Amino acid sequence: MENDLVRSVSSRATRRNQHLLTKDGRGLLYTEKLSPEYTMRLTWKMGFFRLLLTGGIIWMLIILTVLCFHIWSCQSSVAFFSALCNKDSKVYGMLSTMGMVTPPHRCPIPVAGDPNKIVIPKKRSPEKLVRRLSYIMEDSPINDRSKSSPLYRTAINGTQSTPLFGGHQTWQQRDESFKIKPTMEVHCGFMKGGGEEMDPKDAEYVKKCKFVVATGIFDAYDMPHQPTNISKRSQTLFCFLMVVDEVSLEFIKNNASVRVDSDWGEWVGIWRLILLKNQPYDEPRRNGKVPKILTHRLFPQAEYSIWIDGKMELIVDPLLLLERYLWRGKHTFAIAQHKHHRSIYEEADSNKRRKRYARPLIDLHMKIYRYEGMEPWNPQKDTWSDVPEGAIIIREHTALSNLASCLWFNEVHQFTPRDQLSFGYVVYRLGGMFKFFMFPNCEYNSIFVLHPHIREHSSKIEWAKSMAELRKHPELIESKGGLGLWTPYPGDLGLVVLPPVARTSKAG
Repeated sequence: MENDLVRSVSSRATRRNQHLLTKDGRGLLYTEKLSPEYTMRLTWKMGFFRLLLTGGIIWMLIILTVLCFHIWSCQSSVAFFSALCNKDSKVYGMLSTMGMVTPPHRCPIPVAGDPNKIVIPKKRSPEKLVRRLSYIMEDSPINDRSKSSPLYRTAINGTQSTPLFGGHQTWQQRDESFKIKPTMEVHCGFMKGGGEEMDPKDAEYVKKCKFVVATGIFDAYDMPHQPTNISKRSQTLFCFLMVVDEVSLEFIKNNASVRVDSDWGEWVGIWRLILLKNQPYDEPRRNGKVPKILTHRLFPQAEYSIWIDGKMELIVDPLLLLERYLWRGKHTFAIAQHKHHRSIYEEADSNKRRKRYARPLIDLHMKIYRYEGMEPWNPQKDTWSDVPEGAIIIREHTALSNLASCLWFNEVHQFTPRDQLSFGYVVYRLGGMFKFFMFPNCEYNSIFVLHPHIREHSSKIEWAKSMAELRKHPELIESKGGLGLWTPYPGDLGLVVLPPVARTSKAG
């Protein structure tokens, strides 16, 4: 009996202390009884390490959440985390399940069912207001700088006698360009000696293109994304043109499969690469506006074009897009409504918060527009919004549509490169004569799949917070773009008060 009791106690003690089994120097297992004080210290250490491990996991989830949000909202460029937070990745799926990812608002596009059954109009839209549009090709550099400030002279140093891509447009020329007449001649980029020359073999190829889907990659910020759901008819009808600079072309050749045809044309999948040499601006964002806004100038034989930013993958047949957004409603220009903002002053405030350009120069840009009568958006206006989503533009290349594109680009050339700030102003100055279709943002989000940039974009001038900082560091100022911000304005902007902005969106 006594022996059974001893064995029972011994068994319970063994089970209680079995986690204390250790090996001696000969590799044999043995047990040792530990003091209560040591047991408490061991328990405390184990609890501490468990707490540390749990905290580390939580912090990693928080960091991944922030990185994924930054990648998808701000288009970060860190390739590793871009892949990690891809919509198909396990991390992205986990974060989405936890409710930490907000998907874009999408709705069905009311497109025709079959691209093969779409009837292409036999006649172009009639030219009613502008019948003949021509372009100023010779730049007139600024000679009289006697009334300019030292900071302005620093900004144009080396360019006052050099042709600029967009030209040295005067305030009077700018004002006259908004007065619609049957015959017009306006600035529209591509000044002689201003840069942006197309390779001769590419210039010859695009002459045959009447229906164009265009995109662009500059400074190697993106990789080519192949369109999907493209019908055989559209593959035959459309030219798919990817405009690149020399840096991007080299990057694509090193990271994608590029084939060369019998005419030495270079292709990535369905995209024909179109090389533009001698970029006209020292700001990549501004260079990217050339093919985006001046599509009709790059491809003068084109009758219709669809522009889609390089970070996007087109997932709707382009013939369906033309039928939906142009032909069905007899429109010549279609662009989407901005997701968050309707007033350019709201968009400007968001741009400053997101450091999209120098804050004092965005303010100056808006003061010029306010001085010239641009009101904040309100429901009484004829447009759904003054702010578009400029990443997709669908156009018929009529004279009036081309004029609007030229005037839009001139604003981008003269002021900040933020084209969403300028579009509504151009519509306002044309006084309702320029009719366009602004379609719902939810349809816009259904046209593409968004991909992150390869790397983060940043330029020095984007971080300037004040004019004092620009005076101290004039090297931040662009030398070939935005010169309207440094040209003495024929009005007292010091009296201008910008409209108050209610920050009702998450943008920024």
